[in-house]
Amino acid sequence: MQSETRNPKSEIAHKLGYASPADLILHLPLRYEDETRITPLRDARLGDTVQVEGVVVHSEVQNRPRRQLVAEMVDSADDQARLHFRLLHFYPSQVALLKPGTRVRLRGEIRPGFFGAEMVHPQFRVVREGAPLPDRLTPVYPAVAALSQYALRKAVAAALAEADLDDPLPAPAGFPSFSEALRELHQPPPDADLAALEARDTPAWRRLKYDELLAQQLSLRLAARQRQTLRAAPLPDDGGLSGRLLAPLPFALTAAQQRALNEIRRDLAQPLPMNRLLQGDVGSGKTLVAALAVLPALAAGHQAAVMAPTEILAEQLYLKFHEWLTPLDIEVAWLTAALKGKAKQATLADIADGRARIAVGTHALFQNDVVFHDLAVVVVDEQHRFGVAQRLALREKGAFHPSPPGGGAGGEGSKALTPHLLMMSATPIPRSLAMSYYADLDVSVIDELPPGRTPITTRTISANRRDEVIARLRDYCLSGAQAYWVCPLVEESEKLQLRAAEESHAELVALLPELNIGLVHGRMKSDAKAAVMTAFKAGELHLLVATTVIEVGVDVPNAALMVIEHAERYGLAQLHQLRGRVGRGTRESSCVLLYENALSDTARQRLKIIHDNNDGFAIARADLQLRGPGEFLGARQSGQQLLRFADPTADADLLELARNGADELLERHPERVKRHLARWLPRGLDLFRA
Repeated sequence: MQSETRNPKSEIAHKLGYASPADLILHLPLRYEDETRITPLRDARLGDTVQVEGVVVHSEVQNRPRRQLVAEMVDSADDQARLHFRLLHFYPSQVALLKPGTRVRLRGEIRPGFFGAEMVHPQFRVVREGAPLPDRLTPVYPAVAALSQYALRKAVAAALAEADLDDPLPAPAGFPSFSEALRELHQPPPDADLAALEARDTPAWRRLKYDELLAQQLSLRLAARQRQTLRAAPLPDDGGLSGRLLAPLPFALTAAQQRALNEIRRDLAQPLPMNRLLQGDVGSGKTLVAALAVLPALAAGHQAAVMAPTEILAEQLYLKFHEWLTPLDIEVAWLTAALKGKAKQATLADIADGRARIAVGTHALFQNDVVFHDLAVVVVDEQHRFGVAQRLALREKGAFHPSPPGGGAGGEGSKALTPHLLMMSATPIPRSLAMSYYADLDVSVIDELPPGRTPITTRTISANRRDEVIARLRDYCLSGAQAYWVCPLVEESEKLQLRAAEESHAELVALLPELNIGLVHGRMKSDAKAAVMTAFKAGELHLLVATTVIEVGVDVPNAALMVIEHAERYGLAQLHQLRGRVGRGTRESSCVLLYENALSDTARQRLKIIHDNNDGFAIARADLQLRGPGEFLGARQSGQQLLRFADPTADADLLELARNGADELLERHPERVKRHLARWLPRGLDLFRA
C-alpha cells in the first residue's frame, strides 16, 4: 500500500508547512493570470502582458551573447503577424517540444527586440488546434522551492473537491457562504475585479478574514478559560525584600514603575497563574520592576527564571540581578549555551536542588538537562524575539508539586502548579494588536522615563559626509566622552555591499590612532565579548565598533554618541532600541544615522519617523503601518504566523465583530466552535497557552 508520505497532495501540504492536505483549501492565491482569452498579435502593444497563440516556424539554441533558446512563431489568425521569444533557462525537453510546426500558447510581456516584438521567458504550453480556453482566472499561489504552480493548482483543486465546505458557525448578514467565498478566491470568473481581489478587498476576502479573526478570538477565549482551571502558588508578600533592595539605590521608582509593580503584585497574590506583559520604552526601568516582581517568590522559598534572547542582554540582566539580590543573600545563577563542563554541571546542580534561587540566561534555560527545584515565576525579556513554543517550554519547567503537610515529595490530592509569567518588551504594542493577539494577556505600561535621562538629538547624514562624521567623532571622544559605531554585518558580503564591522573597525583604528577602539560582534566567543564590554564600561575604550549585539541591555552612562552605518537597512524598532543605548548619563546625547543616497520610499519613511520621534509608542504605531502585524510582533521570525489574511488594524471592524460574537458562540454552539477551530487551527490550541 502506498504510504501517506508518498501521496503527492500530502507531500505538497508538508512542504508548505500544513498539518494535512485538507489545509490546502486555505492556501490562497497571491495573484491571478487571465488565460481566458487569446490576444491577436496585431492588437498586442509593447508593455502589455498578453496570451497569444501560434505555430512555431523556427527555433534554435544560440550560444552568443549567452546560451539561450530562441524561437519564432506566426499568429494562428494572421500569418503576417510574427513574434520572437527567448528562453534564457531551458531543458533539452523544451528544445524538443518547441520544434517547427508545434502549436503553442505563450503568456508574457511584449517587449521591443532586435528583430521586432518579442517575449523573454514567457510561460508556454503546447496545445492542439481548437483547444478550449479556461473559463476562470488562473490562480498563482505562494510556493516553495521545487513546487510548480501546476502541481499546486492540481493539489488545491483536489482538496477543494474533497473538503467539507459548510459553515460550522453562522456568519454576519451580508457575507457570502464559506464555500462561495473560497471558490471565488481560488477560481474567480473572467470579469472579476482583479485589483480588488489582489488588494484582498472583496466580500469573499472579508468573509475569510472574519472567519480567521473569529477563530483567533475563540481560541484566545478558550485559552483564558483553560488558564482559569490552572493553579499557581499565591505569592502575596515579599517579606520586606523590596525595601531592602531599594534602600541603597540612588533613585526612587517613578510613578509609572510603581503602578506597573502594583499590578504585577496583585496578580502574583492570586492562586491563578499571572499572564502579564510589561511594556516600557527604552530606558524606562523595566529591569528593576522585574527584579522587584520576583521577590515574593524568592521570599516564599521558590525559584524564578529570567530569560533573554541574546547572551549580551542575558549577561546585563544577570549582572543587575546579581548586584541587587546578592546583598539580600539570594544566589543568582548564570546559564547560557557557552557555559561548559564542570561549571555548567555545578550550575545545573545548584538550580536542581534549589540553592540557586534565580536563574538568568538564554535559550539554555529550557533545554532538557535543566531541572528546577520549584520554579514559581518566569520572566521573559524581549518576548517578541522568542517563539511561542520556546516561552511555553520554559514555563513548563515549573510544573512542580508542593509537598503535602506530612512531608515527602508529593501526595494524593497535590496538584501541579503553573509558574506565573511576566513578559517584557521595549517594543510597545499598539492597542489594536493588544486587542487581537493579547486578548488573554494583561498589559502593564511604564510610560515615563526616570528623571535625569537626557534627550537624544537624532541626525540623518548622507554617507558621502562620512569623513566629516569621523572627524567630529575624534574631537568628541578626545573631550572625554565615549561613543558607539554600529554596523549591520560582521564580514563584507558580496550580496549586500554594506560596510562590515571588522572593516569599519580596521579603518577607524587607522584613521584615529589617538583613540582606543574596541570591536564586539555576535561571532565572538562569550569571554572575548565580555572583556571588550568590560573595558568599554570601565572607560578604557573611547569607541566601541559593534553589530546589533548591543541593541538591548547595554548601559554605559558616559557613552553619549552613536553612529549607525547603513541606517536605511534597519527596522524602526531596532533603530529606536540602538539609539536608546545613549542618553543614559548627564552629557548631551546624539545619534547619527548614516544612509546611502539611493533610498527606497520605505527606507526614507523609516528615517524620517525615527528622526522626528523619540516616543517609542509613536514609533511603534508607525512601524505597524509600515511592516504589518506579523513582522511587527516577530511572528515571522519565530515561525508562528499569527494571522495569514486579516490585519487587526485595517480590518478593525471585522475584529470587533469577531470579538463581540465569540462568547455567545462558545455558549450556544460549543461543538460547532470545535469544527471551526479545527479548520483554522488544525495544529490545536497548545501554543496559545504561551
